[in-house]
Amino acid sequence: MLSTLRNAWKVPELKKRLIFTILMVIVLRLGNFIPVPGIDTTKLTNLTQNGSLFGFYDLLSGGAFSRFSIFAMGVIPFINSSIIFQLLAVAIPSLEQMSKEGEEGRKKIQEYTRYASIPLGVIQGFSIYAIISRAGALVDPSNKMSIFMIIFTVTVASTFLMWLGDKITEHGVGNGISLIIFVNIVSRFPSALYSIFKLQQVGTINFVELVGFGVVIIVLFTAVVLMSLAERRIPIQYAGKTNGGRMYKGQSTHIPINVNGAAVIGIIFAISVMQFPATIGQFWPDSAFNRFVTASSFSPFKDSNWQYSALYFLLTIFFTWFYTEVTLKPEEMAENMNKSSGFIPGIRPGEPTTIFIERVLARVSFLGGAFAGIVAISPIIAETYTNFKGIYFGGTGLLIIVNVAIETIRQIESQVLVRHYHGFLN
Repeated sequence: MLSTLRNAWKVPELKKRLIFTILMVIVLRLGNFIPVPGIDTTKLTNLTQNGSLFGFYDLLSGGAFSRFSIFAMGVIPFINSSIIFQLLAVAIPSLEQMSKEGEEGRKKIQEYTRYASIPLGVIQGFSIYAIISRAGALVDPSNKMSIFMIIFTVTVASTFLMWLGDKITEHGVGNGISLIIFVNIVSRFPSALYSIFKLQQVGTINFVELVGFGVVIIVLFTAVVLMSLAERRIPIQYAGKTNGGRMYKGQSTHIPINVNGAAVIGIIFAISVMQFPATIGQFWPDSAFNRFVTASSFSPFKDSNWQYSALYFLLTIFFTWFYTEVTLKPEEMAENMNKSSGFIPGIRPGEPTTIFIERVLARVSFLGGAFAGIVAISPIIAETYTNFKGIYFGGTGLLIIVNVAIETIRQIESQVLVRHYHGFLN
């Protein structure tokens, strides 16, 4: 990785892209510390540390929600909009046809996604206002303009982050939205390490436990990297063709299916389902519904709450499988393969090919979902059954940053390779 960055720095155009990306990251980090006026942030601590959905939001926003800065919502409205349109492209024929129109169709869907993220941001901003109002975090609850100011500020700031991500993608390196999430998660590591070492200093954990925790983190990190790079390759054989009186031999290739491709989406869906009742319950803290949710399997850190971890694990597997099925589309893959005179060795074209691809996708998604589930519940288990506290969602963050880092390095390597070819040809 370091050699790749070193080689990229030697290419003038890539050097400019790297510098631009660094400057945009600085803007991002500065915005994370500009507070929204009229908020008592000390009252928000419980919202982000009691295992609610806002803890996940705080992770993706780099701590901006717990500080309630202008970037408190981060790029979450855009993420939600992207997931919604990916699922709608399966259900709505016009969007499905648009997605098949190549680059122009994808640009239109991306444009619709950006527009939809704004009303989603307004809705989420109102929900956040309602939650912090219930938590007593408003300095002046009688000020009727505070609702407009909070919703307007966080929505505009989230839209600005979406624009910033597009500019990083266009003029920088990697996917801008993914890099924003990556930087936000990495920025939480120093405070997490400080909390762990503070536990050791006060005697909550001993040195042996600290070393053991470090070993577990290294093993988990290695496993995440290996699973992120792992892929199931479906072999494809193309028949020979005759063109202009010349005979061309058939070619062999493969379809790579990433084992861990949909794991993060599966975790996000599972978190949303598991934490939605608890989040709704916070609107009415004294209601019977909230008391039921607090005492039920929807409370992650309740003593010996293995039901929560088991349900979270199973939902992660299900949503990973579901997202893989609706996005990869085995029927369409088999049809395109047949149109290109391609076939899977030993499998007849048509329906048998579709069934074979579906079976492969089911197995791969189950394996990837099971691994993602283990990664997702490992911090919960550590929080519940050990003395290590305050590392909730750590496994999910690790999964995200590894995937983003690998994808960004691959893009940089491809650009370095293209520049080297240009230099050779010139």
